[in-house]
Amino acid sequence: MTTIMGKSLLAVAASAGALMAAAPAMAQQELNALVWCDHTDPGLIRPFEEAHDVRVNLKEYEGTGTALSLIEQSRPGDWDVLVVDGIDVPRVVEAGILGELPAEAVPETIFPEVALEEQQVIDGKRYAVTEKFGYNTVSFNKAEVDASTMQDMTKLWEDESLKGRIAVYDYYLPVMGMVAMGLGKNTAELTADDLPEIRDTLFKLKDNAALVGEVVASQTALATGEVDVLVGGGEWVTAGLSQDNPDLDWILPEQGGVMWSQSIGIFADSERQDLAVEFVKYILSPKGQAKLATSSCYWAMPANEAAGEHLSDQQKQALRWDDQEEYLKNVQLYPAPDAELDAQMQDVWAEFLQH
Repeated sequence: MTTIMGKSLLAVAASAGALMAAAPAMAQQELNALVWCDHTDPGLIRPFEEAHDVRVNLKEYEGTGTALSLIEQSRPGDWDVLVVDGIDVPRVVEAGILGELPAEAVPETIFPEVALEEQQVIDGKRYAVTEKFGYNTVSFNKAEVDASTMQDMTKLWEDESLKGRIAVYDYYLPVMGMVAMGLGKNTAELTADDLPEIRDTLFKLKDNAALVGEVVASQTALATGEVDVLVGGGEWVTAGLSQDNPDLDWILPEQGGVMWSQSIGIFADSERQDLAVEFVKYILSPKGQAKLATSSCYWAMPANEAAGEHLSDQQKQALRWDDQEEYLKNVQLYPAPDAELDAQMQDVWAEFLQH
């Protein structure tokens, strides 16, 4: 009896083990994020995946319009985290895309100048937080162009010695913002009345330019020596390249530059809200911020001041860490036109491209 019972128990145990072995392993938890290319660096993402035993699925995009299109084609709950241009946060909130961020996700050490509460806190609720920022300004090869020439933005369209040596970044808002600043205008106060003068100046700039190109084309032109100056460039273009080519540099002219920022938030219909919050907290943590700032796609300033503890002296120098206080006093935000003015600005830009 004992022997039979013992055999029966062994048989049951063996059967259970076989069933367990045949059953599929529990699926790994996943998080889906719609991001800019700097988030696709494995060095940034893997520590979070390992810490939370999760797979982070990343979809890279360029331009808020593209993101909105992707979201429209997706099912509710498909996406969890969104990285978006700071000036477009109100737009995506109005569309019902972003949900409220808990206070615990926002570090107290964000640079005050890039907190952008007017864009990110709406009706008393925070929907996003700045994670990285930088400047659309002037990148150049200092072995070919004297830095003193680059200190005056008007030289870009007035100095004939630069003819055929300039590339222009193909994005109308920052470049038109830079031109406006060079003309003594405020990017936040632009109206249709300002466009004729901006248009004429853009045409002068085009006459000096060898090419107008998107991110990769314009950066490559500078890196290969095809051009010596990139209008609309900045640390995001040259900081990461300066390790291999120390002649590549960037400057904030006396007229200033246009500050760009990117923000991170959580989809309102995310089915993994808690995990999404943990991801935001990781990206905004000092270590996460240092990795994001020096991502293989492009470098730029981390929004969290505490990230400095995790950056090398060389990395800080390339990002101009010690100059940020002065830089932030001498920048303006991207123009934020209403729909009518935006359409007019795009028409001017189309003329500029065809000029």
